[in-house]
Amino acid sequence: MRSVYLAGFDVFLPDAVAQGQRLKALCATYGFEGLFPLDNDAPQGLTGPALAQWIYRENVALIRRADMVMANLNLFRGNEPDSGTAFEVGYAIACGKTVWAYTSQAGTLIDQVAVGAAADDGASRMVDADGYTVEDFGMNLNLMLACSARIVVGKAADCLARMAQDASR
Repeated sequence: MRSVYLAGFDVFLPDAVAQGQRLKALCATYGFEGLFPLDNDAPQGLTGPALAQWIYRENVALIRRADMVMANLNLFRGNEPDSGTAFEVGYAIACGKTVWAYTSQAGTLIDQVAVGAAADDGASRMVDADGYTVEDFGMNLNLMLACSARIVVGKAADCLARMAQDASR
């Protein structure tokens, strides 16, 4: 059975452990073994930076152990996916892992965050509320995520279904 590291901000939910169990059960339904970051129990007495380092090392080890990664790239605390999840996607890609991701965001970045246009030296560009350029590649995520992962618009189950379909080919 192929293993899947379950990247995402699900670890911050009030019922994070239960959510991990639900995701792992969903993985099993599609023939995968889910590896959830909270599967590891931290040693007693670790706090602060020492605990953070332990979590980092354990999650990186789980990614290395996994056959592939499925990332929740829904918006988190703003207009972008969780930064920790984005790191995990990049790390998995660097390790040669196939990365699948899901998001409910179907529209382009322009549709999602642009509030107007600005003209500089005669060139027009779309900008966000802070005046930063919004990339216009017709993608629903930043190009570094959209070009490195196989993006599914939908939920975890939709992504796993596509992963299983791809694995059967």
